[in-house]
Amino acid sequence: MYHDPVMLSECIGGLDIRPDGVYVDVTFGGGGHSRAILERLTTGHLYAFDQDEDAAANAFDDERFTFIPQNFKYFKNFIQLYQGGAKVDGVIADLGVSSHQFDTPEKGFSTRFDGPLDMRMSQLTPNDAATVVNTYDQADLTRIFRLYGEMQQPQLVAADIVVARANEPIETTEQLKAAVQRRLPRGKENKVLAQLFQALRIEVNQELEALTAFLGQCPDVLKPGGRLVVMSYHSLEDRLVKNFMKTGNADGKEEKDFYGNLITPYHIITRKPIVPSDEEIERNGRARSAKLRIAERR
Repeated sequence: MYHDPVMLSECIGGLDIRPDGVYVDVTFGGGGHSRAILERLTTGHLYAFDQDEDAAANAFDDERFTFIPQNFKYFKNFIQLYQGGAKVDGVIADLGVSSHQFDTPEKGFSTRFDGPLDMRMSQLTPNDAATVVNTYDQADLTRIFRLYGEMQQPQLVAADIVVARANEPIETTEQLKAAVQRRLPRGKENKVLAQLFQALRIEVNQELEALTAFLGQCPDVLKPGGRLVVMSYHSLEDRLVKNFMKTGNADGKEEKDFYGNLITPYHIITRKPIVPSDEEIERNGRARSAKLRIAERR
């Protein structure tokens, strides 16, 4: 299985699909969400983005479908190019890493396998995780572990990495795990390693910058009444999504009109995020941390 889409029916329901509408799946992956969208289209069209070269193999041979092998931070430019400036009826994003990426050892995303310290979503990304681990100074490592991994003792983990790499370059996931071994509290080893790997992955792929760019472009691409459906897997992503949907900006800074009404591009459909059922979490462990938010363009 390339990827078992999380909360599939909730996502598709959130898009409120019209058979003749135009939709964009900016995180195509294995095509699970895209397939479900296409099944509901007649004369409509679906555009799908994915920067991972492996995802292109899953593209559909369907005249109603266009695959665009790009990072979603460029999605406004490409949609305007293909649509001739016309706006779309819905956009969906399933953030984070696909099961396929986690389960491919040579990509280096998973703490479960030994593999090269890569972690690039696209091979066109200039720096891999080994570059970050071996060339960032201790202060910069501390910063990304604190910001992106939300780690308890980022400075100690960074210090251990700097000491270890002085002996030999850290080039594999097992070498990285060995370097920070003494910073893994008993019973919480997996949690701390997951935080460390998450921090490196976000830095390598500039994920929060790309997400901020994407969310900032959505109001210009969605037509009035169009839906934005976003599923996130950690608090850093979810906070950005929540802020953009509520206020139209990354900081959640509220602007009000003369009458004191909040100026925002969206009507929020989900006051609280939708989370997966216990049954889904049991069937698909990756769903555990998922939060789904839905908004409608004013």
